[in-house]
Amino acid sequence: MTEVTHGTLRVGPMVPWSRPFFRIVTWNIERGLRFANILQFLRTIQADLILLQEVDLNARRTQYRDVSRELARALDMNFVFGKEFQELSEGSKASPAFHGQATLSPWPLSNGRIIRFGDQSGFWKPRRYIPHLGVFQRRVGGRIALVAETSIYGQKLVSYNLHLESKGDDALRLRQLGEVLVDCRRYPNRPTFVIAGDFNLDASTGDAAKALRGGFHDAVRLSGGPTTPPHGLPPHAHAIDWIFVSHGLDSDGRVHNDVRASDHYPVSATFPR
Repeated sequence: MTEVTHGTLRVGPMVPWSRPFFRIVTWNIERGLRFANILQFLRTIQADLILLQEVDLNARRTQYRDVSRELARALDMNFVFGKEFQELSEGSKASPAFHGQATLSPWPLSNGRIIRFGDQSGFWKPRRYIPHLGVFQRRVGGRIALVAETSIYGQKLVSYNLHLESKGDDALRLRQLGEVLVDCRRYPNRPTFVIAGDFNLDASTGDAAKALRGGFHDAVRLSGGPTTPPHGLPPHAHAIDWIFVSHGLDSDGRVHNDVRASDHYPVSATFPR
């Protein structure tokens, strides 16, 4: 599961639009279960870079869709997709099911790759005494960052599409985030970095904020409100979905808490050119 799927599906001009800003969206789409509603929002928001988490591929629960490819085709965008887990209850040996992260853009995407974190929770692993039923979510794989490069209006961006571990503690998630920050050092020319996705932690405070403070800022300027609708026991009372950017880019952000198409809200940041 180290391969990245690339799809060059955009058929329009190389410059998709001319406007005085560009926009980034991150969203955990809960497998793509409410596909039509997800597509409707993404059409409306007209983002230049879309980072999606929990994206299904060939899973029973989402009618065996290739969710990333179908969204990209419907939006006239390019995409990269990286497999996070093989979902053992959602496919078969002959036709396995996966879920992972997808990055979409109307601009060209290149150099897609996966960082599979060295630190992982053992919670999801298959065990002989746990049946492969959907409720138990038995999986093979591990949490990843999906890396891709793009150029928007001539500005090079390197995006890290994150899904940090939901099980375990913040210390584990911080170690995973640290692997991303170390990876940024491989780029000597210091492009603009985007680190965004489902962090499963509050990155506005504590050690997460301290780790990011050196070269990144919160592009949405979240005020501490939740990025998930009330659900679960207990519901998250703070933001867990984030967009951080380097180079001190000015931005205007929003949590789209009127959108009910997932168990997370979409989060966007708009940057003047």
